Amino acid sequence: MARPQRKGRGQNFWNKEYKQKSHLALSTNPSEDLEKFTRYLEREHGRAYLNPLASVLDLGCGNGRNLVYLANEFGMRGIGYDISSEAIAQAKKLSGNLPLSYEVRSIAGVLSAPDASQTVVLDMMTSHFLNKDERHHLYSEVNRVLRQGGWYFLKTFLRDEDLHAERLLRESPGQESGSYVHPEIGVEEHVFSEEEITQELSHYFFVHKVQKSHRHRDEQGRAGKRRSISLYAQKS
Repeated sequence: MARPQRKGRGQNFWNKEYKQKSHLALSTNPSEDLEKFTRYLEREHGRAYLNPLASVLDLGCGNGRNLVYLANEFGMRGIGYDISSEAIAQAKKLSGNLPLSYEVRSIAGVLSAPDASQTVVLDMMTSHFLNKDERHHLYSEVNRVLRQGGWYFLKTFLRDEDLHAERLLRESPGQESGSYVHPEIGVEEHVFSEEEITQELSHYFFVHKVQKSHRHRDEQGRAGKRRSISLYAQKS
């Protein structure tokens, strides 16, 4: 019964968070990391993957800000999943009449998108809530729903040289090595080394580019902001 309880805790936390905005500075502007990714695609491929014929699936879409950006900027169609019904309600409101649809659901299990139907899949600070078996099933599903040459943009926490991550792993270890129990949400999160996440994705995709946030420490060497890593992976 642990798995449904974990899911319920996450749903309750995020519904409350999107209503009260207690912990996160929620924005309607697109993620800077997504904008970097789109600039990379334009630079390397023009509008081949960013156009009105392209579709994007956002795993953990939150208030829909990234889908709205892709629809407004490039005319893309999109689907957003989120475990929070409050987030999805906000996403629908923000999207207006744009060609975007949304589902309240977990990203664990079979994705509802058809085979080879998506040009881009976004996974931004989302799949680290899954355990190893669930993550690998998700990668397989992302590979299934992407068309040939489609892109998987993954952003997640980076363990390398992150003192916050090491403290969480030490003080609140989870069941899986490299995972901890989030002190506020009460669910397990996984934090990756660059080598680990690159190897996991390489079973399913070709990783073209890796972007890492800077190491954040103050003058006394104490931990600052959490580190993150973004990977531009393509279905070959």
